[in-house]
Amino acid sequence: MSDIAAKLAELGLELPKPAAPVAAYVPAVEHGGLLYISGQLPFRDGQVVTGRLGDDTDVASGYDAARRCALMLVAQIGQALDGDWSRVERVVKLGVFVNSAPSFTDQAKVANGASELFESLFGEAGRHARAAVGVAVLPLGASVEADAIVAVKAA
Repeated sequence: MSDIAAKLAELGLELPKPAAPVAAYVPAVEHGGLLYISGQLPFRDGQVVTGRLGDDTDVASGYDAARRCALMLVAQIGQALDGDWSRVERVVKLGVFVNSAPSFTDQAKVANGASELFESLFGEAGRHARAAVGVAVLPLGASVEADAIVAVKAA
């Protein structure tokens, strides 16, 4: 797991600075061998990616937004583990929430943006259970939000 930076570079990606909470919560909680990461929004050039899938945003843009959420989740994992990627045992579950028009039904295709990035970075340990859910609205008008549960070794 220590080659996360190299894998990101191969993909032409950089970890963003972990986002600070915007309300009454913490970004991550470690308990009982699991790391729970709060919902993360997609950022591009320091701005939240907004839009509603099936209305003013297409699947490709949603996929990219989900990937950006995953990057922020990875940044939060790194911060919570003080950069000790060797502690990551497995990504257990992702929850992906898609700001969707009532007729939009491709949430799973959008969520693949997050899922495929986790698998690219963590290999087999990045394969996970997942929920991809359409919602009426997300904080700050975001197009996608994602949270995660990660199994970790004791420090």
